[in-house]
Amino acid sequence: MKTNWKIFVVGSAMWAGIYFSAVADPPEPPPPPASHGQNGNAPAGAPIDGGLGILLALGATYGGRKAWVAWKKGRGT
Repeated sequence: MKTNWKIFVVGSAMWAGIYFSAVADPPEPPPPPASHGQNGNAPAGAPIDGGLGILLALGATYGGRKAWVAWKKGRGT
């Protein structure tokens, strides 16, 4: 019974240590660069123009390939 109690105490102490080290305050954000605000502020968010076109092209290629393979299987060739 004493062995179980020791395992419980040691395990609880380990979990408490892990918990309290993981709940630390986040670091401060870095300061803005020196050129920030000289030419006006940039709009918020990331541009999706180029990536969206690539994603659509890849999706169309993938769908075309799947349709081609299904059509070839249906013909019996």
